[in-house]
Amino acid sequence: MDTGYEGKFDFPARSDEPERTYLLASVPRAGSTYFSHVLWRTGCLGAPLEYLNFEPAGPYGFAAHSPQLQQQLWRSVLGRRCSPNGVLGLKVFPIQLEQLNHDNPPLLAEVLSMMLPRDRERCIVYLRRRDRVAQIVSYARASLSGVWRKEQEAEDAAQLEYSQEALDAAERGIAFQEEVWARMFNDLRVEPLNLWHEDVLADSAAATRQVADHVGVAIDPAATVEVPPINKQSPGDSTHWIAKYAQLPAAPARQSSSS
Repeated sequence: MDTGYEGKFDFPARSDEPERTYLLASVPRAGSTYFSHVLWRTGCLGAPLEYLNFEPAGPYGFAAHSPQLQQQLWRSVLGRRCSPNGVLGLKVFPIQLEQLNHDNPPLLAEVLSMMLPRDRERCIVYLRRRDRVAQIVSYARASLSGVWRKEQEAEDAAQLEYSQEALDAAERGIAFQEEVWARMFNDLRVEPLNLWHEDVLADSAAATRQVADHVGVAIDPAATVEVPPINKQSPGDSTHWIAKYAQLPAAPARQSSSS
């Protein structure tokens, strides 16, 4: 299956550094993969994928234990994943930055210097999900099954047994990563462009225009590129999980993270 990291999806190679950069900051199961491909398809907003995902099962897992290879991969991204108008996007979760800070601090410093230059307004797009219960259930089920994309689903997959432990862990994980982003935005004294997954689904074109305006570029319809489709995963028995989890005493506080 095509994931989007394959060389055939690269933009034309360039030797100059990006003219504009932005972070697509998010947390797991908030629709960031779908939105990253929507932005990428414009051909004007880079290809904001997880270029810092060196987890063993991630796109660059082969570089998990090689700081030198990680740095080579990042520098190659600068030359092949920058759209022709000079824009580079990077999708990232806090856990990836934390891991990089532990394993490869020089690369983290290089990435942040590139993506968050101090000589201009920092561009951060922060994508979250209003339906916290659905997000927690999705995260817990994906963590248990190892299935994160539609293409990974098996036709004869067994039903997942409801796990309160997995749900509690997912809730804590999402809350922790949102807290990390909040601290980072505060430390940088930056106000990100806040977007919601549900609004992206309702009107992806409007959300894309917001990002383009935030980054400071125009969308050229002629620049559109072909990218791998992101198909919605099968719900399985998630409805049962959602109904059961939503009945717990703490559920009202999870209904929306907009407050």
